[in-house]
Amino acid sequence: MLVFAKIKSVQEKLKSLKNGTTIGFVPTMGALHEGHLSLVEKAKKENDIVVVSIFVNPTQFDNAEDLINYPKTIDKDLSLLKSTYCDIVFTPTPEEIYANDIQSQSFDFDGLEFQMEGKFRAGHFNGVGTIVERLFEIVKPHKAYFGEKDFQQIQIIRKMTEKRNLHVKIIACPIHREMDGLAMSSRNMRLTKEQRTAAPFIYETLKKAKDKFGTKNASEVVKWVENEFKNHPIFRLEYVEIADEDTLLPVETKNPAKKYRAFIAVFAGNVRLIDNISL
Repeated sequence: MLVFAKIKSVQEKLKSLKNGTTIGFVPTMGALHEGHLSLVEKAKKENDIVVVSIFVNPTQFDNAEDLINYPKTIDKDLSLLKSTYCDIVFTPTPEEIYANDIQSQSFDFDGLEFQMEGKFRAGHFNGVGTIVERLFEIVKPHKAYFGEKDFQQIQIIRKMTEKRNLHVKIIACPIHREMDGLAMSSRNMRLTKEQRTAAPFIYETLKKAKDKFGTKNASEVVKWVENEFKNHPIFRLEYVEIADEDTLLPVETKNPAKKYRAFIAVFAGNVRLIDNISL
């Protein structure tokens, strides 16, 4: 496994690969867990070479404190990646990526950016678009792999690749969960013992919401979830939304020909957790 911190170095290595070599790419912000590793393993099965980036992107954090507190475990990350037979790791600094001009571009994602996360995290998806497009330019992958925990982000990136005519196939991979159902996330390590013990409540509520969606309309299900969290001693609900998977617009009338998903964001103290479930 080779590790590069400089754009020029990683590009020279990738250019040296023989013609026809397929490149699978897994962009991460580090603090890796089994969910990330499952993406790497899938990429390895489907490509000749796997590149993983580890980069905590400052332009996608709307909360400066969240950026400061984001876990950084580079030595552990590299050890884990070695165990998955990752080929190349790219670990640039913000200065290397942004050339000392650390700000995001402005994107038009056809309205996808204004739903859910976009309502609560100003500028977040401009930061996501900026870094993902930049990494695609550097690595030039054939396929890129993302976890469905950030389902809205996947739809945003798909829209960007379409509008910018980027020749990268976006592969969505199922949410990787702990044994008790909590969606794996780098932020989970910041939970207190009490918060972590209570955390399966989030997914349990989503599963019940899925059952209810079979017989009730979307607004009734949303109201039910809001009531479940109203007096919870640990969690504060930021939002719950039932949306069309393609447009991310809230459901008004169910259409059997469309796919829907329930999305949720919850605070445990200062730690923000997101999850979703296909309906």
